[in-house]
Amino acid sequence: MGLLRSLMMLCLLVWFSWLPDLIAQSTSGSLNRAKALDSLLQDYAYRAFVRPRTGIPYDGTVPSNLTGIKIAALRLRSGSLFRYGANYKEFDIPKGVYENPYVERLVLVYQNLGNWSRTFYNLSGYTYLAPVLGLLVYDASNLSATNLPELNIRATGNPILIKFPDVEAVAVGEAAKCVFFDPDGVPSFTNVISDSVCSTDKQGHFSIVTKSIAPSPAPVSPGPAPSFKPPPAVPTPRGEGKKGKNNAKVWTIVGSVLGGVALLGLLALLILWVQKFQQKKKMQQMERAADVGEALHMTPIGNTKAPAATVTRTQPVLESEYVP
Repeated sequence: MGLLRSLMMLCLLVWFSWLPDLIAQSTSGSLNRAKALDSLLQDYAYRAFVRPRTGIPYDGTVPSNLTGIKIAALRLRSGSLFRYGANYKEFDIPKGVYENPYVERLVLVYQNLGNWSRTFYNLSGYTYLAPVLGLLVYDASNLSATNLPELNIRATGNPILIKFPDVEAVAVGEAAKCVFFDPDGVPSFTNVISDSVCSTDKQGHFSIVTKSIAPSPAPVSPGPAPSFKPPPAVPTPRGEGKKGKNNAKVWTIVGSVLGGVALLGLLALLILWVQKFQQKKKMQQMERAADVGEALHMTPIGNTKAPAATVTRTQPVLESEYVP
């Protein structure tokens, strides 16, 4: 039983060490939504290749619940991209760009998240001056494939330039910044090149932002309505809400705890079975040892039986018999 108790304590310690990771995974809803969106847009962008031709961009369509997002797909040879580069939507890709891992043909998937930018890439303390633009790279060997892993591209010479159209004006005293979101959704900031141009050496999601100021019900200076507006409390796509996310977190933790209890129960049953097996094996060894030894004659004594020798080895002899 001491061994059983030690194993159960060890399993509990291991399980509680996993709980923070499970809770962290359940609270990373924004990143999971962004990843799911990338996978969905890759699928719909590939559907635009009805009669694909290399070097021709094809605009795709998105589901009706994501109206406002624009996508496109461009298929290229890896060698052509490296030697000549490409001008693709708002992205000016110079020569000298290579992908990892290497593929013979690749597809550049373009994203313009429009009024969904803040929904999928919420940047606390900053205001978007332009929509989030995405440039993701995938293998082009199978144009009907879904859930493809992303390829990594790297500019070895001049950087990739992103030219944002219709950037909102910056308030007096404020400065615009380029923001880049890495695959984990972590933002990094760089200075803007001219008024509406950012640079990068890899793929990802990009935009222009400025630090938020105290909110006001009306703009400070009159002027034409900007071409890009963040969505006013747009509901998350596919019916996701705070209540649904909270329920999902609760069920994830409850399911994990129940799974841990079931695992501990199985371990306890296994240990008990091993103990019984060892006891049975020991009894069998004792029985085999008893069978090998010399059998003793059993004599009844009262209500019990006791072993008794049938023949004595030395017969008793009187001492007088040895006198001459």
